Amino acid sequence: MAENLKGCSVCCKSSWNQLQDLCRLAKLSCPALGISKRNLYDFEVEYLCDYKKIREQEYYLVKWRGYPDSESTWEPRQNLKCVRILKQFHKDLERELLRRHHRSKTPRHLDPSLANYLVQKAKQRRALRRWEQELNAKRSHLGRITVENEVDLDGPPRAFVYINEYRVGEGITLNQVAVGCECQDCLWAPTGGCCPGASLHKFAYNDQGQVRLRAGLPIYECNSRCRCGYDCPNRVVQKGIRYDLCIFRTDDGRGWGVRTLEKIRKNSFVMEYVGECDPNLQVYNVFIDNLDERLPRIAFFATRTIRAGEELTFDYNMQVDPVDMESTRMDSNFGLAGLPGSPKKRVRIECKCGTESCRKYLF
Repeated sequence: MAENLKGCSVCCKSSWNQLQDLCRLAKLSCPALGISKRNLYDFEVEYLCDYKKIREQEYYLVKWRGYPDSESTWEPRQNLKCVRILKQFHKDLERELLRRHHRSKTPRHLDPSLANYLVQKAKQRRALRRWEQELNAKRSHLGRITVENEVDLDGPPRAFVYINEYRVGEGITLNQVAVGCECQDCLWAPTGGCCPGASLHKFAYNDQGQVRLRAGLPIYECNSRCRCGYDCPNRVVQKGIRYDLCIFRTDDGRGWGVRTLEKIRKNSFVMEYVGECDPNLQVYNVFIDNLDERLPRIAFFATRTIRAGEELTFDYNMQVDPVDMESTRMDSNFGLAGLPGSPKKRVRIECKCGTESCRKYLF
């Protein structure tokens, strides 16, 4: 919205929804905002605060969007059209009753502590939805991100910063690659072995984009100077996440985790580590526009088929040949990327994955 003053346009700081709420508060119709006499008295439920049942009639204490808590009102069930909010309210109520070892049947009145919990849960859910929207607004990849916390009342982690591009530490300069391949078909007719061959390494992928190198060997992808296009089979990691993922709060004290919402085939690229335990992900060093072996991009590939809904985990020690020099390079590269250095120099950190084959320590 903007107001025209003698040819000038001034942006309004209020959102569209806020302006609609102002119209309804003032009982004014506004065609530009979609507010008419027909919907002037339609109000939106922000969340439900409390519940009671009187003579088989259900009532809900409603927090109206755009109005202070003091304006919340008790409304009979038949007046509410917010089906999704009602279902979530009762789902949260039943889960909390079970947690408190109460009977699962909804009581006729809620005690104050239970009502307060449901309000905090509703506020938390709204905060998580805002964070989810922020994450998806920043993403440049195909896969969507959802956020879920059904464990406690913690909101978005304060120290978490989402980035979707490769970053190096302060003071480190990346030297961009000077040349690219001249291949007509990088997989079936590579010229000079394509980009991997130029670095005396093997082509990393099959025609389905699945990695076929053993763990510990580096991956050299085609870069910005190559003749091939976006659909080149040697451009996998640089295309980003393809799967829908969920950031969720774990119920065993491990904080926040990530799980897939889709089936992931074995050896498929999952995500890249771009920051500054029976495991299902394996780490690979990837080189695209930078060929400095000290500064690889860190990518995760599936070690087996991963079911939809399964948490994504990786082995901090990595299952690679211990005598392979590439393994030693990888470990030092983790240090440069902001991760701990050699396992022999680390303080032992307990693992909480809970699987039978766990070594009990992350590193």
